[in-house]
Amino acid sequence: MGKHDANSVSWQKIISNDGDRVEANETNAAIICVDDESVILNSLGEQLKRSLGQEYDLELVESGAEAIALCAELVEEGIEIPIIICDQIMPGMTGDKLLIKLHSLYPDTIKILLTGQANADAVGNLVNANALYRYIAKPWSETDLILTVKEALKLYQQERQLAEKNATLLEVNQQLTSAISLLQATLDATADGILVLDSSGEVVNYNQKFVDIWGLPSTVKLNREQILTWVLQELTEPYASNLRERYARLASDNFNCLELKNGKILECYSQAQQLQEREIGQVWSFRDVTEHKKAQVIIQHQAFHDSLTNLPNRTLFDRELAKALKKAQRIDKMLAVMFLDLDRFKTINDTLGHAVGDLLLKSVVERLKHCLRQEDIIARWGGDEFTILLPEINSRQDASAIAQRILSVLKPSFKLEKHHLHITSSIGIAVFPEDGTDADVLLKNADTALYWVKEKGRNSYQHYALRLNAQARELLSLENDLHYALEKQELVLYYQPIIEVTTEKIVKLEALLRWQHRKLGLISPELFIPIAEENGLITAIGEWVLETASTQTKAWQDMGLSPLIVAVNLSARQFYNNDLVCTVKRILQQTKLNPGSLELEMTETATMHNTSLAKQILSNLHQMGISLSMDDFGTGYSSLSYLKDFPFNTLKIDRSFIKDLSVDSNNLAIIDAIATLGKGLNLQIVAEGVESEQLKNLLATLHCDYMQGYFLSPPLTVTEATELMLRSIKS
Repeated sequence: MGKHDANSVSWQKIISNDGDRVEANETNAAIICVDDESVILNSLGEQLKRSLGQEYDLELVESGAEAIALCAELVEEGIEIPIIICDQIMPGMTGDKLLIKLHSLYPDTIKILLTGQANADAVGNLVNANALYRYIAKPWSETDLILTVKEALKLYQQERQLAEKNATLLEVNQQLTSAISLLQATLDATADGILVLDSSGEVVNYNQKFVDIWGLPSTVKLNREQILTWVLQELTEPYASNLRERYARLASDNFNCLELKNGKILECYSQAQQLQEREIGQVWSFRDVTEHKKAQVIIQHQAFHDSLTNLPNRTLFDRELAKALKKAQRIDKMLAVMFLDLDRFKTINDTLGHAVGDLLLKSVVERLKHCLRQEDIIARWGGDEFTILLPEINSRQDASAIAQRILSVLKPSFKLEKHHLHITSSIGIAVFPEDGTDADVLLKNADTALYWVKEKGRNSYQHYALRLNAQARELLSLENDLHYALEKQELVLYYQPIIEVTTEKIVKLEALLRWQHRKLGLISPELFIPIAEENGLITAIGEWVLETASTQTKAWQDMGLSPLIVAVNLSARQFYNNDLVCTVKRILQQTKLNPGSLELEMTETATMHNTSLAKQILSNLHQMGISLSMDDFGTGYSSLSYLKDFPFNTLKIDRSFIKDLSVDSNNLAIIDAIATLGKGLNLQIVAEGVESEQLKNLLATLHCDYMQGYFLSPPLTVTEATELMLRSIKS
């Protein structure tokens, strides 16, 4: 290239493999890009280079003054400038002023304006000066950009050809025969379909592109009425009626888009032609922009929909909620907003990978859609969170009914590839106008209700109430304190004996976690364990529990209190942690505790999240010699077919079956069945929650040989547990 200004950047210079700068092939035309933001400028240049770099030089400058100077230099060197692409907002000289200035100097160059917002004044200035081909909105699609630039380059070439033809016509003294021939050649060369009418509306000429676009017969020349009839038959309404009106007003310049019955979309321009201030006819041009419009529709859809689930995104949901609120206020109707969160979805995502997680999300969405009415809207809020808009409901019960349907429809397992997965959801509900009259308040209160459901155990729904705000603040404060509980040594372990009924000997101790808060005193695990599971602290806390319980058990064994087994609970998140087996092995080696002295408990619900992975983890632990126990059996899926495939040693009957047990209780038959099943599978059966001698005796008749509960012993401190075991030995 020439001696361009040092501030301009030319794609004419490229880097070779060995790092030296080498000259690329010279071309005779350059596209100039002007933007004061170098990142945007370089991005624009890269995109143009990929599609047009072989045919055109790309010159990048950062100001209007540099652009003017560069244009002058290129023209002096004999290099054409087909297109100038300019940003609107620049210091010194705005884009519209620059393009108007360049148009006065280089009227043949096509000008394209980049604008980050709809700037009507700037576009109007350029249109009035006839200095604008098209404007492109930021941020642009590369496909849209390249399509627009290529169309502009085609137009530039066509205009050059047209100019050359006109020059030829002048040179042969406007010989009529040559003029008609050249005009037809020009019309056939253009990418637009052209129709030329005289002052009375009769057809003068049309090109082959016009025939192709409208599917006209090409063997005969058609008159005005034939063309009009054909065109109107091809158009959908109201475009046919509008075009008929425009056709009747030949002197009117106009532009609009037309939709054809075959799906094509055309841009239609009509412009009156004058000779010495006298109307002599009209030129109509038709451009097929179907692909361009399709690209715009796709871009528009992507801007307001989630790419994975194709659901409305947060932006579109906010718009729809705002419209629904206005309508609800106008017609005096209730509406509800739901926040829905998939329980422990992160565990599945972390253990099985994002591909399986994405499949699960899409499957969940399909089930959720079947729970909603046609007018309801579900959107993906982000991650595993969804929002649901229920317009025009009659009562809170309407929202509750839908929430119940959602909880029910998620109960069956999801079969994804080789996995059978179970997922539940937590739902928070806020109702207009009682729980809020604007979108922000409704969403906030629905989120508060959701938070409360998650803290209370998940797999349920909750309507917002004022009291939840205060409770949510208390839980948030508790969550903040929990981050420092380990560091400040506020966590302690209690140990509750498990007794063999026939010998009344202590055979196991279950390690139970407690939080001795510096201000609030002893906090129940039912309150802080769900918080730890939600924020991820459960992994570190669980490892501490396992290490502390193993260390203490080894100490008891060294005192001669053996054989003794300690039972440690694993949360679902801890169970599916990739490092679980390695962590257990490391702690056993570190504490020198025999693997046979450790029993790991996991809930039935946790193992059913992913049965194939659970079986693999349990098998690895079983091969190490560790005893395995299924906790809370009967409260989850109670799948007997899966139970026989898992290497469990112990089955613990949940206390909910035991607390109100009597000889007339329906639970009696359930416990008898579980005990019989357990013995058939060679499992130890432990009854939890034994709170009275009556319960103890009744359970003994059902062959529950192992029991645990306050009647036998409450959870004990280390000192109390040590004293109890020493007394047991002496007796």
